[in-house]
Amino acid sequence: MERLRRLTAWLDARRDWCFDLLRVYLGLGLLAKGWLFAARPGLLNEWMDNGRMLAAPPLLAHYVVLAHVCGGLMMAAGLLTRLAAVVQVPVLLGAVFFVHMGEGLFTRTQNLEFTLLTLFLLVLVGAHGSGRWSVDYYLFAREREQRERASHTAERHP
Repeated sequence: MERLRRLTAWLDARRDWCFDLLRVYLGLGLLAKGWLFAARPGLLNEWMDNGRMLAAPPLLAHYVVLAHVCGGLMMAAGLLTRLAAVVQVPVLLGAVFFVHMGEGLFTRTQNLEFTLLTLFLLVLVGAHGSGRWSVDYYLFAREREQRERASHTAERHP
């Protein structure tokens, strides 16, 4: 029983690792998907044709690839994390409503479920931002320290 308590205490002390690992994994996954679309443009065009997105395929294709490659890399590194997540939300919304919605839920490939999960995780990362294992944490450390000092001072002197 003592081992379980020690393990729980160790995990609690590193709770922020979980979100950072999730952010990195999601960023690398989106980077890989963008790289796939860049390497095989026909695949992205096929998906857009199946989803009846015929309005501006070249423009959309460039946006999707850039959002996934640059945004995924930025999310993995934790650089401007909220922005990197937010620019990908329209891509995932388009994938949900125009590409995978017709397939429905609980299909063999589960494309809609996976896309909805990715969209949900992007919204979480966009709301939460980056954690301690991020470029943002180090770039904005001084600003964060000033805010924390100001809040502590306000608590002590109401």
